[in-house]
Formats: sequence, C-alpha cells, structure tokens
Amino acid sequence: MDKVEKYREFVQVLMTRYAESDAVKDGVEIQLLMDPVRDHYQWMNVGWKGMKRVYSCFIHIDIKDGKVWLQQNWTEEDPAAELVEMGVPREDIVLGLHPPYKRPFTDYGVA
Repeated sequence: MDKVEKYREFVQVLMTRYAESDAVKDGVEIQLLMDPVRDHYQWMNVGWKGMKRVYSCFIHIDIKDGKVWLQQNWTEEDPAAELVEMGVPREDIVLGLHPPYKRPFTDYGVA
C-alpha cells in the first residue's frame, strides 16, 4: 500500500470516529462526505433546528500532492496530532487553515 492509500485510510478512520461521536439532534443530519477518488473529506451537520437552518462543516481534509491538508477544524479535536500518531509524518501534513506565511512557524509541512 502506498503512502497516499494509507493517508486515505487514516483520514477516513479519523473522520468516521469524529462523526460517530457527534450527538444527533432532531431535524439535524450528520453527513460524512468521503471522496477517495478526488481526496476530499468533510464532516457536516445539515438540517433544521426549529426555525433555524443548520449547515455546518466541522472538519474538512483534502489529500493533495501526497500531503494531508487540514482545511478546516471547528472542533476541539486535534486531527493533525492524531494523524501523526497514526503514522503520517509531520512534513506531510499542511495546516491549510493557516495562511501560507504562518505555515513555516508550525510543526507541520508548508505545502
């Protein structure tokens, strides 16, 4: 198994665990969107809470050019650290949610 296939597996396991821990509420659906062909992965909540529309993307991860890009994280989880624990080298994780000029100051890859 090549490294990108491993990264796909790791990301899917992580996202599934996160989504399964989410509390389901009446009228709100938990959606786990995984596209291993184009390497886009999202955990979303979609629906209605009373008269208010719920449409939230909690975590968005892409795999681009052999690296795992954390595009968004609105949770208290630390997916980058968990991916390192699973075996992804720090230099293969890019914190895309930070602007490019800040990435060299993180413990992760820059692009």
